[in-house]
Amino acid sequence: MGVHQPRPIGEGTLARVARILAARDIDPAAVPADVSREPNPALAAAETRIPRRYRHAVGDHPQVASWVRTVVAEAVPPSRGARRQAATGPSLLLAGTTGTGKTHQAYGAIRALTAAGIGVRWRATTEADLYAALRPRPGSDSERELMALARCPVLLLDDLGAAKSSEWTEELIYRLINKRYNDMLPTLVTTNLAIRDLRGALGDRVASRLAEMTERLVLTGADRRRAPVAA
Repeated sequence: MGVHQPRPIGEGTLARVARILAARDIDPAAVPADVSREPNPALAAAETRIPRRYRHAVGDHPQVASWVRTVVAEAVPPSRGARRQAATGPSLLLAGTTGTGKTHQAYGAIRALTAAGIGVRWRATTEADLYAALRPRPGSDSERELMALARCPVLLLDDLGAAKSSEWTEELIYRLINKRYNDMLPTLVTTNLAIRDLRGALGDRVASRLAEMTERLVLTGADRRRAPVAA
């Protein structure tokens, strides 16, 4: 059976967000797409955990801003009278060649979420760092760390498909993605791979779940990390 292609955000999703916001008396203008420099303790705390290069990143692409608004709209209080927390919602796959701004947009989305007035528990890792952290070694509990990432309400999984694959890595990434797929946890995924190449790199099980759980954003352009050559 073929893998369904992830769909970009369309009018149906935007209408769904509008209905959720209206039902909860939330002004869409109050959910920031960009993050101002007004003092915000939650944002300041998040920035201490964000890599220095991305501490002022802005997720200004319309699809990224829409993803943020949807996650904010679906936040719920864990108990009566408690602050609303990011809990469930859509996932977003940011694809594109090296240097097109995928990680910048993803950290911009994290910053916007933390500035939106809801509670956000989030983690971020690259695929390579994930495998390094989970390799068995004395004194470590790799199963506990895997479950902490799998259950975290919001996860940024950066550079998926870049690490060398093995049966061990395929099983780990399957367990991580499958848990988040089943629990409908918001996940930001970046990859340099073309969509059609994800199956070969990650296996059918992972590619199929990503295809269903994520909306797709393909970023194009030149490598922004390379300085322009003087004429």
